[in-house]
Amino acid sequence: MLYYLYSEFGINVFRYITFRAGISFFLAFFLCVVLMPYFIAWAKKHKASQPISEFVPAHKAKSNTPTMGGIVFVFSATFASLVSAQITNSFVILALIAMVGFCFIGGVDDNAKISARNNSGMSARVKMLSLFILSLAIALYLSYAIGLDSSLYIPFMKKPLLYLGDIPWATTIFWILVFLATTNAVNITDGLDGLATVPSICALLSLSIFVYIAGNYELANYLLWPRVVDAGELFVVSVALIGALFGFLWYNSHPAQVFMGDSGSLAVGGFIAYMAIVSNNEILLILIGSIFVIETFSVILQIGSYKTRKKKVFLMAPIHHHFEKKGWAENKIIVRFWIVAILSNIIALMSLKIR
Repeated sequence: MLYYLYSEFGINVFRYITFRAGISFFLAFFLCVVLMPYFIAWAKKHKASQPISEFVPAHKAKSNTPTMGGIVFVFSATFASLVSAQITNSFVILALIAMVGFCFIGGVDDNAKISARNNSGMSARVKMLSLFILSLAIALYLSYAIGLDSSLYIPFMKKPLLYLGDIPWATTIFWILVFLATTNAVNITDGLDGLATVPSICALLSLSIFVYIAGNYELANYLLWPRVVDAGELFVVSVALIGALFGFLWYNSHPAQVFMGDSGSLAVGGFIAYMAIVSNNEILLILIGSIFVIETFSVILQIGSYKTRKKKVFLMAPIHHHFEKKGWAENKIIVRFWIVAILSNIIALMSLKIR
């Protein structure tokens, strides 16, 4: 809508992506802050609370905390994007489809958990199949409809390592893996109050900068970054989601009044994966989402060790529960994980110049 005011009426200030991104940030933030109390009241009335795993007894006090808060911040980000972004832009349309689509899958999973009053939710097969189908659709559209560059870039290197387009279906399969890995990684990390929220904000902030540069001819040339025509408009959508997550953090900080649920974690994970793919940062995403990688690796290591050696590596996985078992206060775990996320993203941003 704001871009329409520029294109039709010549209001020049709405021409600038950064200005519209600022509006989208505050619009999403305030919308989330205003709507969330109504959602929390509704969720409590309908007993839409987070089922707590029997293996995490320390969290039983949180069993009545409402979940599915992701629906509110995804709605806020989507609304702010529709108001502020150029909605005819293919990258923007696909970004909103990705965010809302993954949120819908997560919402179905959350609803299944709430209805059954346990932490199982959808069957793992149905959930992964749903994530796979949506990821496949997005990957195919990016590859064949938009024709996105499928070169694989390595952090701190100027030239791509290889061109995936030379191998049949390699690009599509690789991008699907990025979507599946990132959505599940963010989902695994969402275990303590605000633990997944701030690392998500950090990752989105870094990727917003990368995608803005990729969409800007002069900056991309100066920094020798791969140019992605029209991708800069994604900056508005990403900043809207950052604003919505800040609004969500207002209520999700310890002690949390609401959890994001799978509706939030899958939406955020899917959007982070999408931004990484568009900005050619699939490999750098390992550093950008370091906390998500550490959490996921701890689960893989724990399961692998137990199945092969019948021994545990950690007292409990994911690793944030290991530190809880060691007696760390929840706030200390959360803040220290935030610090790691911030530092790793600073290093990731350094790759823009050190190449």
